[in-house]
Amino acid sequence: MSDWNATIIDEFRANEGRVGGPFTGAPMVLIHHRGRKSGRELVNPLMYLPDGSNDDVIYVFASKGGAPENPDWYYNLTAAGHTTIERGTESYAVSVRELTGTERDERFDEQAGRYPGFAEYAQKTAGIRTIPVLELTRSATA
Repeated sequence: MSDWNATIIDEFRANEGRVGGPFTGAPMVLIHHRGRKSGRELVNPLMYLPDGSNDDVIYVFASKGGAPENPDWYYNLTAAGHTTIERGTESYAVSVRELTGTERDERFDEQAGRYPGFAEYAQKTAGIRTIPVLELTRSATA
């Protein structure tokens, strides 16, 4: 894990899910996943978009800062179909579903409207890849 991620994870856990710096005020979640190739347990801090009508649903965006390829965590989550997350002071299991078409576009546009950096990531990846959007829904088991 990079020092950058480790610092954010430590801050998240020390402050009941809140992080400062460039993430001040942004909703953050820690995504747990197992490496498809390494088998290692991994954790990534991500911004998320809460669902407007269901507190058990959030959306995460595989932007990788506008890089030309998807982040590894995206492949790990879609391969597994489920995982656990830390949100605020809670840790719980979620199912993973990739959004497509209009449903994907609406969630991404909403996030880009709230956080313009996401619109910049989409500009960087235009013609290369479409940034995936994953729906994470609280479930009984991971």
